[in-house]
Amino acid sequence: MHKKQSRLTVEERQTRHDIEDVYLWTMLDADTKLLVSHEVGKRSGDMARRLMKDFATRLVFPRPHESDRHRFSQSGHRIVVQISSDGFAAYPEAVDLAFGPYVKYGQIIKEYRNANLPYTPSEMVAADRRAIFHMREDETRSIGTSHVERNNLTTRTFMRRFARLSLGFSKKLENLVSASAMYVAHYNFVWRTRYSDNSGKPGKLRPTAALMAGVTDRIWNFDELYRVIIHYG
Repeated sequence: MHKKQSRLTVEERQTRHDIEDVYLWTMLDADTKLLVSHEVGKRSGDMARRLMKDFATRLVFPRPHESDRHRFSQSGHRIVVQISSDGFAAYPEAVDLAFGPYVKYGQIIKEYRNANLPYTPSEMVAADRRAIFHMREDETRSIGTSHVERNNLTTRTFMRRFARLSLGFSKKLENLVSASAMYVAHYNFVWRTRYSDNSGKPGKLRPTAALMAGVTDRIWNFDELYRVIIHYG
């Protein structure tokens, strides 16, 4: 953003929040591939809390006393969602703040060979899955971040602003925030992938992620999405 992080002055590091490295934070549903929530900002504990709090507002939590002991049923908190993430240290506190006892949460820490060599594909050599909140040890195999990592490639492919080793990065934070919101809306409501049928030909088009998740009841086109954004933006 504006300039590379290594070129910041001491004063800029202390006083500027809108320059240097900025990340697109995303929450991806593994089943429908819906980008449920996103934020644009630094890789910090504050941004992790913002992402989780925003994600929590998009889910339905049990009503008060719904899980209390009554009618001979065992009391307990009903799990609303399961979340997987990498080993970023700020995530556990952010998840606990946003979801409390209503979440299953685990981390996966991947180890790579050749990770620091430029222009060289990294090779994953190990993966450590850790149950953090309300997960049994036999459930750790369900912890995974492969879907969102693959979606990061999709984002870099369709948004030049996130392409590595290029001049397409945003010069202003406001431009990046707006472009990211437009991309997420298009990805959820308009973009359709294809089923692979191993025939060597393009497979059948899937519904959009928003339609598969029940967020909408139809497939949108770009012109319609653009008009809605201009009207309500």
